Amino acid sequence: MKSLLTALILISCMAFFPKPKKVIFFGDSITQAGAQTGGYIQLMDSICKKEGLGSAFELIGKGIGGNKVTDLYLRLEKDVLAHQPDVVFIYIGINDVWHKAGAGTGTDADKFIQFYQAIIDKIKATGAEIILSTPSVIGEKTDNSNQQDGDLNHYANLIRNLASKNGLALVDLRKAFMNYNELHNKTNADRGILTTDRVHLNAAGNLLVAQEFLAKLKAKK
Repeated sequence: MKSLLTALILISCMAFFPKPKKVIFFGDSITQAGAQTGGYIQLMDSICKKEGLGSAFELIGKGIGGNKVTDLYLRLEKDVLAHQPDVVFIYIGINDVWHKAGAGTGTDADKFIQFYQAIIDKIKATGAEIILSTPSVIGEKTDNSNQQDGDLNHYANLIRNLASKNGLALVDLRKAFMNYNELHNKTNADRGILTTDRVHLNAAGNLLVAQEFLAKLKAKK
């Protein structure tokens, strides 16, 4: 009788205090830094706590510097699926474009789509929700003179199409960053508005990503 009563109490507590949603952020060095002090994942956690949502989400960063979509595919099982997440943000594409010019080791569009879709399929099979993100910027000039603007816009469109095709939520960081720079980058600087080095986020950039991601995550609550 006593054990039955204990079990009923535990069940009641579980119903009253639901388990937080496990949210994984899967990406490159931007996500790796996002899990550090001042990073967008840490900011999301702080905002959640201030808004009384501290117990609603468990936020986990799984970013590795230099990663491209193929790298994400290779570590998907260990870094994502093994954790049995409820929600997965996929934020990749910068290095797939950037490394074409710098090291000649970027990712062709066809290969990018193929591996990205394979990642989506594997996560979908677990029942986890997926939120895609377009790549942000490689240079912050607002006159379309950043070297990789054309390619970055193309890959952002590829991700938008993948989101539409698969019925997935999308955070359009490419659009959000461009809109922000149109308002705040009056001198057409190539960095210093949302990034420290044209790519990696400064405080304002981390806050913008945190706000954009959190808005989409709350919609999934």
